[in-house]
Amino acid sequence: MPLDLRIGDLIETKKSHPCGSKTFEIKRTGIDFIIKCDGCGKEIWIPRVKLEKRIKKITRSGEVIK
Repeated sequence: MPLDLRIGDLIETKKSHPCGSKTFEIKRTGIDFIIKCDGCGKEIWIPRVKLEKRIKKITRSGEVIK
C-alpha cells in the first residue's frame, strides 16, 4: 500500500542532494512526484516507487508522520 504523501509535506531522505540538503517539499503527487530541495530550490521529478524507498521521515504541519 502506498504511503500517504500530500502536497506541502516535508520529507527527509536517506541520501542527500548534491547541494548537501536532505529535506524536500512535495509539490506534485501521483505516479510521478515533483519534490523541491530546501537547500538549493531545484525541483526534481521522481517516480513514486523510488521516492518511497528513499524516505526517512515525513513531516506534515509540524507533526512527524513517519
